[in-house]
Amino acid sequence: MLTKGQPSIIVKPIRARAWDTISTLSAHARTVTHPTAQTDPASRMTALERRASFSLATVYAMRMLGLFMVLPVFALEARRYPGGEDAAAMGLALGVYGLVQALLQIPFGLAADRWGRKRVMLFGLALFAVGSLIAAGAGDLHTLAWGRAMQGCGAISAAVSALLADQTRDVVRTKALALLGGSIGLMFALSLVVGPWLSQWAGLPGLFNLTAVMAVAGMAMVVWWTPPEPPMPEGGVPRVRWSQLFTPDLLRLYVGVFVLYAVQFATWVSMPALLVQAGVVQADHGWVYLPTVLLSFVFMGMTLFPMERRGQLRPLFLVCIGGVMLVQLALLWVSLGTAQLWVLAVLLFFFFCGFNVLEASQPSLASRFAPSGGRGSALGVYNTLQSLGIFAGGAFGGWLAKGGGTPGLFLCCALLMGVWLAVAWAMVVPPPHASPAATPDPAQAA
Repeated sequence: MLTKGQPSIIVKPIRARAWDTISTLSAHARTVTHPTAQTDPASRMTALERRASFSLATVYAMRMLGLFMVLPVFALEARRYPGGEDAAAMGLALGVYGLVQALLQIPFGLAADRWGRKRVMLFGLALFAVGSLIAAGAGDLHTLAWGRAMQGCGAISAAVSALLADQTRDVVRTKALALLGGSIGLMFALSLVVGPWLSQWAGLPGLFNLTAVMAVAGMAMVVWWTPPEPPMPEGGVPRVRWSQLFTPDLLRLYVGVFVLYAVQFATWVSMPALLVQAGVVQADHGWVYLPTVLLSFVFMGMTLFPMERRGQLRPLFLVCIGGVMLVQLALLWVSLGTAQLWVLAVLLFFFFCGFNVLEASQPSLASRFAPSGGRGSALGVYNTLQSLGIFAGGAFGGWLAKGGGTPGLFLCCALLMGVWLAVAWAMVVPPPHASPAATPDPAQAA
């Protein structure tokens, strides 16, 4: 076991060689594109679609980085606040963000359909910034929890996804939403490197102040960088019935996103301990996560987009669900013995490969299945289940790890993935088509 002061003889080579490996595989991935992608202008993003994708992905990434940076240090830093010695209160202060956001996703989605995506995004980012400032100035754990709750009031995920869906065609929407979804995994891995480093000299208040600054910067990007949203239809947006938001196709996606995020956050209840057991000190965990996340993006680029164009998204989708289930079973086996770094690194790579494909393709499918005029509402329900999955994964993951141990945790995660596989088996993937309202000038294709 390595002590905190010792250099990691295993992780240092990872730092030294990770980026060379990533560059090599990325260069190889660019040469393995499907011929259709090189000749069919419809499969390429226009300049406007690229601008919408990168601006919204940047806004989303900055928000998620602010949220994730506190995760690796919150439990330790919160103990310094009056009331922080109460583990239950500390857990509530950490998790109340996800619970409040889950309650507000549907109202914010409905508001985005009714009053416009950008207005809702600006309002949500403003609430997020205010909550960050309250948390930064908190003098006790109670006020810190109120700040986290106010951060959760900025539930803009549905509005962001709906705006991006409005500004892209079906044939490129998965690629656009992959940038949005991929930012979650990338920011999560980056936060594990940046969060502990920043907290050493700025503490928890410094992290929250930086989060507030990034929220304000996100508001500026929405106003001046993100393309204007499409105009509201004449006569207003048609009313959407609740039954239209709970069709069998959408219900499968709601179940899927809940399970996916519950399993992800439950996995990270025990993963840090396995890495420590494998000889990686806590400060170096990010150097294991970050390369596996980046390499998984290469896998996603080589599989998801070409297979979707060929109409093979359903088999890839089901294989990824089964793959994540097998990773959980493998982690169960690893947890029964002595963990080895190379085994954990390989399993993390396969986990992120499956996670990124599923995370990128599901909101794209939800936007296709959503009723006319109800994209924001459907994605509001979708993101509500996502937030509930985050809350359930953290809360019940800790309870399972305490009661059944790490093997019991991974067994339950594998069973959840098996349930999702059974639910998703009957899914039908509609072929992508270019929406007339979103079809750009072919001369702008890039």
